[in-house]
Amino acid sequence: MTGSVHDDVSGWRLFEMQLRGVLTVLLMSLCTAHGLRCYTCITSDPKSCTDILPCPQEYDRCTSFTLDDVLYKGCMTSNLCVPPISCCKGDLCNGAIPTGPSVVLLLVSSAIITLFI
Repeated sequence: MTGSVHDDVSGWRLFEMQLRGVLTVLLMSLCTAHGLRCYTCITSDPKSCTDILPCPQEYDRCTSFTLDDVLYKGCMTSNLCVPPISCCKGDLCNGAIPTGPSVVLLLVSSAIITLFI
């Protein structure tokens, strides 16, 4: 009789662990389904834009645009994504700092040097 009680307890613990695993996966998928996060700022220095904002459910895009030398980043709805407002889809996708000509020149010159070595 002790064997059957032990089996019942082991079976219950296994079921409990499986249930917790399923609930964890379910909750994580719900959070990511409606959990868009975007960098948010209004600044003249792109490097200082490090704040992260969880977007309300109706906002499905991140945005980044410059107006009068001021950088604006935040959450946006896709129907408002018209030039000059650029939008992207995905967590923190509006975080890249535009590269200047010096970075492009460095990459091209490195590629050319690599070809001749």
